[in-house]
Amino acid sequence: MKALVLFSGGLDSSVCLGLAVKKYGADEVMALSVYYGQKHKKEMEASEKVAAFYGVKRVTLDLGEIFRGSRCSLLEGSAEEIPHEEYAEQLAKTGGAPVNTYVPFRNGLFLSAAASVGLSNGCEAVYYGAHADDAAGNAYPDTSVAFNRLISEAVYEGSGGAIQIVAPFINASKAHVVAVGSEIGVPFALTWSCYEGHEKACGTCGTCRDRKRAFEENGLVDPVEYETAEKKR
Repeated sequence: MKALVLFSGGLDSSVCLGLAVKKYGADEVMALSVYYGQKHKKEMEASEKVAAFYGVKRVTLDLGEIFRGSRCSLLEGSAEEIPHEEYAEQLAKTGGAPVNTYVPFRNGLFLSAAASVGLSNGCEAVYYGAHADDAAGNAYPDTSVAFNRLISEAVYEGSGGAIQIVAPFINASKAHVVAVGSEIGVPFALTWSCYEGHEKACGTCGTCRDRKRAFEENGLVDPVEYETAEKKR
C-alpha cells in the first residue's frame, strides 16, 4: 500500500479518497473508517459504498469507548441536541469555544491511529479532509492550519520519516473541495455529511448547510436528497 485515507464516507474524505486513487491507483490505497460512538450508522454505511465504488481495501476501527464521557451531541448517550443553525450562530452562543458537535480531539486521535495502521501496511502517506471552513472561528480546532502543521511534524518524526500527513484542502474552502471532487468524478450521491441519521439529510444542521452552500457556489446540484421544507420546520 502507498496511501491510507482517513475515511468517514463524507464529502471531504471522499474527495481525498478520489485524489489518492488518482495518484496511486486503487490497489495501492486503503481506507480507514472509524466508529467513534456515533448516534447513527449512516457515515459507516456511506464509507462502505464509496470504498466499494473505488475498489479500495477498507478497514474499520472501533474507538467509541474513548469518547464515552463526552457530552458531544453526535455521540450515543449524549443528552445534547444537534444544533440546526449556521456555525457562526453556534459560535456566538459558545463565546468562541468549539461547537457541541466537536468530538474531543478526534482528528488528533484518528490521525495517530491512522499513522499506526498506515505504517503497519507500508503506506507513505495518510490523507484527511480538513478544510478552512471547518476551522473558521474555532468551531473545530483540530482542523486548523496550526494543528495540521504540528500533528504532521509529530507523525513524521514519530515514524522516523516513514509516513507523512497529507491535507490537500487545509487552506481551501468547502466549495473548492466540491469543485475538485466534481472534476475527478467523486460519487457525491453515495456520500453522507448530515449529523442526523434520518432517511434523508436534514438540510439544516451546520454541515448540511455548508455542503449545500458549497454546491451552490459551484453552480451544481447536490445529488443527495434532503428532507422537505415542511419537515425541516
